[in-house]
Amino acid sequence: MANIEEKTSVEPAWGSVISEEKVVEKREPVVVIKNADIYQENHLVLHEVNLDLEPGAFIYLIGKTGSGKSSLLKTLYGALPMVKGEGKVAGFDLRKIKRKHLYKLRRRLGMVFQDFNLLYDRNMEDNLMFVLDATGWKDRSEKIRRIDEVLGLVGLKYMKHKMPHELSGGEQQRVAIARALLNDPELVIADEPTGNLDPEMSRVVFDLLLEANAAGISVVVASHNLAMIEELNLRTVVLDQGRIIGDFERPRGLE
Repeated sequence: MANIEEKTSVEPAWGSVISEEKVVEKREPVVVIKNADIYQENHLVLHEVNLDLEPGAFIYLIGKTGSGKSSLLKTLYGALPMVKGEGKVAGFDLRKIKRKHLYKLRRRLGMVFQDFNLLYDRNMEDNLMFVLDATGWKDRSEKIRRIDEVLGLVGLKYMKHKMPHELSGGEQQRVAIARALLNDPELVIADEPTGNLDPEMSRVVFDLLLEANAAGISVVVASHNLAMIEELNLRTVVLDQGRIIGDFERPRGLE
């Protein structure tokens, strides 16, 4: 298993890989949701949701299982339709976007999941190549360069020819974060990214998300890791029974 400390010698630096646009102040929020009702198979899962996210912001979503965290994230990337209210993500109107055009929205997003969602029949380089092929990259040398860049950011460039089963859970999640960064997203959406990891590797994953955020990428994380949330003390949105019941800029001490 690779030593976590290898991450400290990552090359290249984040600022040289993330688009310069990210560090320029933008006026339009990355996420705006107003008075939204969200349904899943005719069942109301979110009610009267209001949420905004400025460029370069970082927020946590917390709440009990079934409170609506994952449903809210699915709404942000268009997996659940918005049938009431207003919603805009990365410049796309969630009420107006057609299903056949969702790929355009998702090109502007990076997604990280609890179970990694890697393709287990191919190595790490080919996992990332699959994403670049699917999102319109043509030049093979440019694709390899970009793969090396993002794997370098998470400290795993040296493992790009490894198969998923040869990596630890933490290493697989770091690859998933690299995958999320491939297309220089405006927003990274992470659903319980440390749910299957031990505390030490959980901290590594949170640090990578914070580094992406420091480079100008907006980040939304749904998590049950309250100890880490309190330690990092960033904006936290609380959900309960499909409603947002709290929005705290600095939630230290939140029970």
